[in-house]
Amino acid sequence: MGNRGMEDLIPLVNKLQDAFSSIDQSCNLDLPQIAVVGGQSAGKSSVLENFVGRDFLPRGSGIVTRRPLVLQLISANAEWAEFLHCKGKKFTDFDEVRQEIEAETDRVTGANRGISPVPINLRVYSPHVLNLTLIDLPGITKVPVGDQPADIEQQIRDMIMQFITRESCLVLAVTPANTDLANSDALKLAKEVDPQGQRTIGVITKLDLMDEGTDARDILENKLLPLRRGYIGVVNRSQKDIDGKKDIKAALEAEKKFFMSHASYRHMSDKMGTPRLQKILNQQLTNHIRDTLPAFRSKLQSQLLALDKEAEEYRGYRPDDPSRKTKQLLQMVQQFSVDFEKRIEGSGDQVDTVELSGGAKINRIFHERFPFELVKMECDDKEMRREISYAIKNIHGIRTGLFTPDMAFEAIVKKQVVKLKEPCVKCVDMVIQELINTVRQCSNKLECFPRLREETERIVTSHIRDRESRAKDQVLLLIDVQLSYINTNHEDFIGFANAQQRSSQASKSQGTTVNQVIRKGWLTINNISIIKGGAKEYWFILTAESLSWFKDDEEKEKKYMLPLDNLKVRDVEKSFMSSKHIFSIFNTESRNVYKDNRTLELACDSQEDVDSWKSSLLRAGVYPERTTMAESESSTTSENFSMDPQLERKVETIRNLVDSYMAIVNKCIRDLMPKTIMHLMINNVKDFINAELLAQLYSAGDQSALMDESQEQGQRRDEVLRTHHALKEALAIIGDISTSTITTPLPPPVDSSWVGGSGGRRSPPPSPTASRRMSSGQRPAPRGAPPPPNRPGPLGPFNNAESPQAPSRPNRAPPSIPSRRPPPSPTRQAPP
Repeated sequence: MGNRGMEDLIPLVNKLQDAFSSIDQSCNLDLPQIAVVGGQSAGKSSVLENFVGRDFLPRGSGIVTRRPLVLQLISANAEWAEFLHCKGKKFTDFDEVRQEIEAETDRVTGANRGISPVPINLRVYSPHVLNLTLIDLPGITKVPVGDQPADIEQQIRDMIMQFITRESCLVLAVTPANTDLANSDALKLAKEVDPQGQRTIGVITKLDLMDEGTDARDILENKLLPLRRGYIGVVNRSQKDIDGKKDIKAALEAEKKFFMSHASYRHMSDKMGTPRLQKILNQQLTNHIRDTLPAFRSKLQSQLLALDKEAEEYRGYRPDDPSRKTKQLLQMVQQFSVDFEKRIEGSGDQVDTVELSGGAKINRIFHERFPFELVKMECDDKEMRREISYAIKNIHGIRTGLFTPDMAFEAIVKKQVVKLKEPCVKCVDMVIQELINTVRQCSNKLECFPRLREETERIVTSHIRDRESRAKDQVLLLIDVQLSYINTNHEDFIGFANAQQRSSQASKSQGTTVNQVIRKGWLTINNISIIKGGAKEYWFILTAESLSWFKDDEEKEKKYMLPLDNLKVRDVEKSFMSSKHIFSIFNTESRNVYKDNRTLELACDSQEDVDSWKSSLLRAGVYPERTTMAESESSTTSENFSMDPQLERKVETIRNLVDSYMAIVNKCIRDLMPKTIMHLMINNVKDFINAELLAQLYSAGDQSALMDESQEQGQRRDEVLRTHHALKEALAIIGDISTSTITTPLPPPVDSSWVGGSGGRRSPPPSPTASRRMSSGQRPAPRGAPPPPNRPGPLGPFNNAESPQAPSRPNRAPPSIPSRRPPPSPTRQAPP
């Protein structure tokens, strides 16, 4: 292989990649791209081949590279090539690679020298390369030939700029030595995208083809038309060498011999040639790698710090140690108890910000869901009046009663109290389900020990189920106590006299006052037509009298206000495609609720939000819709139902008495239910976990088997220790790389205003072909001697990269050709 300098970098990169692969991470060095830019037949392809060490690019005169070639070098154990347009086909013969490039170029551009910006993507896998991207670009031309378009120069320029404008691209500006350097299009393009010269390297080719008596010494010494990174001269193989199958290794030896034997370049032969160019590029790659090391080191150190504590626990860990198992069992049970209590009582650490759980969920059941279920049991006003009238008539029997019978009041009250059993039992069920969910959440920390987790869940869940029957018995006992004695002497009971004077509407909304805000929040109006914009989210405000919504929570732009009179709530089935939970509000008198809509469909993100809004609407007096059968029975009965004025007064009186007494019962039940459940269920389960869980686990069977860790836990422990060790090794490797490599400093700036400069008119700098040495009778002055009066010396108008103390004199034209040098013969031309 030809690129010896690249092979020196490969072990360094492999070390770094091995360090990262040991911890299952990718070492994304993102090495820079290298683009070769120059005119036609400048030797770009030859320079590029030296990086791969193989002959695989098309050769010839004129424009040969007619499509960009994006060459990806990939480090691998074997050597082959692969084209993106020929996926799966491996090329091991690089002559076939050249033929495929030519064929693919002709397929898109035609055989008559057309061009195309569509790149050819070629991957070369080899153990002798780094993961680099090299780009061979078409040569810059000005005159179209064959099928080339009239704007060929602009097209090629745009094609080149597409690649070299990237900051991660190193630009090799290739210029033949037998052309005028001042007119180099490659240098002009590089200057446009890299005005500071930080990523541009000048490459001078065809030094062996210069006219006899001429050289490019001043250019290669960076005295004439200087670049910040200077110039490197290379001697590529001629077409005759290529036809004669001269390999790259022999070409490098011939190149070295050329520079060592040439009188003008002998003194700087160590800074010339393809190996020197490779070394300069490898220095840039090394600099890039070193620049990425601090970020890698910081990343690894943070990962190591995160694993330190866990790795310390696992170090010296013996899974079968009996004393360890006993100690860990105690710690696990204690931690489970602490976690359960924190989830029930609330805690500042490990707060769930996604959903309600544990104590917060139970609190919502007590104060939102349970009151909602209680109100759902209340009778419809018409049905209540009908039941009271039947009760009064049945009590009087065949006689016509003169007074309002208290037995009717007691019968209706008991019927309403019995209805409370269902929501009370449902409340216990919801709390039990949440307790079981909490136990499962707390047992997640026991997943390292599957048997222990399974036994813990079984024991605690069994205890919760045992307490369930006791709690339900006690709750039903509360209802039976209420049924056993109707206390009409209660201080909050209105009594007979007040009941006759109070209107039925006075007690409709309990606990609310006029214009009291009951709830605020975001809801989506779901039944807006697509023509009018579709479903939209608004800020809703519910008061005791109305439901209003605004554009946003600033409450400045009110969209609508809906009075609550004659409104009810109805459940809406969730659609298959929707993630929202929906309920609707409708008018019992079949009127439009919102504009042309008979119903107002409102959507929430979760069912819990729906239940919460329903509970708030109940507080405002908006009741849920009854079942269709119950409504039809009620309406059928009410159609045939009529009352005389005297009976109506009696019904109204008992109605007020029932409302007053049921308000007392509801208040009592709403207060006692949370207390009963807390005492018989929640506190009891906490005490059981604290005091008896450990004993139950010991009596369950073999304690050693309980603490057998899962296979995943063993793998996790081994993984943590392996990763911890690998991180330390990776950090050590990064340290070794940092100490074994050095950062090559960027050369100082030079006056490169000669490229694309602005200002006054400049005289063109001399051509290398005009930079002749003295005739054979004259010997060149020794290096370091004072320059002749009419020739600029080392401290001339341009800085010398090798003489940083040379003063910079910007805005000066390049010196003219010294008169002592013979002018070039007009009849002699450099060979093509």
